[in-house]
Amino acid sequence: MKITFLGHATLLIEVAGKTVLVDPFISGNPKNNNQVDKDSLNPDYIFVTHAHQDHVLDVEDIATRTNAVIVSNYEIATYYENKGLKVHPMNHGGSWSFDFGTVKYVNAIHTSSFADGTEGGLPGGFIITSANKSVYIAGDTALTMDMKLIPMFTKLDLAVLPIGDNFTMGVDDAIIASDFIECNTILGYHFDTFGFIEIDEAKAIEKFKASGKLLHLLPIGNSLTV
Repeated sequence: MKITFLGHATLLIEVAGKTVLVDPFISGNPKNNNQVDKDSLNPDYIFVTHAHQDHVLDVEDIATRTNAVIVSNYEIATYYENKGLKVHPMNHGGSWSFDFGTVKYVNAIHTSSFADGTEGGLPGGFIITSANKSVYIAGDTALTMDMKLIPMFTKLDLAVLPIGDNFTMGVDDAIIASDFIECNTILGYHFDTFGFIEIDEAKAIEKFKASGKLLHLLPIGNSLTV
């Protein structure tokens, strides 16, 4: 899997000949200084962890243009299905075999509502497994004991964790989360986009290193491969 960071909590994942776009917030991201053009993206799938505007802003536009399948919880999937878009609904604890691999929808602790006030159900995260590699995309979440369940069924090669604090876990809780999920290679996201989630990046990397872990903080448009 090739994972490209597109800013904030937006990821582009190339896996088994398919492209998965996660939580597209591109056109409204103040940190996106033309590094990413949303109209150049052609995903096969759009994964949505929850309904907040900084995760769904560009979902409808991209899905309409590309005919991508929106994968999310039942409430979010239904919201977009009612707009005439293609969806695949999931819910917590469920798995599905897609044409690129298996996806499991797991718990997250956060809130979830659309900008128009529509409830977005309960937030979640995704575990994507393909060709014996597994990646956990936590979405916006607090540290939760539910994370301890993940290594009972999956050996993770990479975990994508929020580290910006205030609205989600901060760096210290993310280090504990990496212990819970038994994964020492972390891609940090959901930080520095706004004033409430600004962090000291060098200090964050050093804290993870002191705990025997590797924290990747990618510039917008940069990638890593699992």
